Amino acid sequence: QQRVSIARSLLNEPKIILADEPTGNLDSVNSKSIIDLFRTIRDTFGTTIVVVTHNVEIARQADRIIELKDGAVI
Repeated sequence: QQRVSIARSLLNEPKIILADEPTGNLDSVNSKSIIDLFRTIRDTFGTTIVVVTHNVEIARQADRIIELKDGAVI
């Protein structure tokens, strides 16, 4: 279902995708699959993908991490 949602988001060839907890309800295998899919989208289409997550393991796989605390960038 997550992959279908991502596929729908690509229909209009966006320059940016905002993903709020895209792996929140998935097991580790499917979470990895989604992150791998995001990498493929980035590499193939040059799409910027902003992922909001509380999962440190997912965040560590990003090209850039911006951390918020109490509504401020730290």
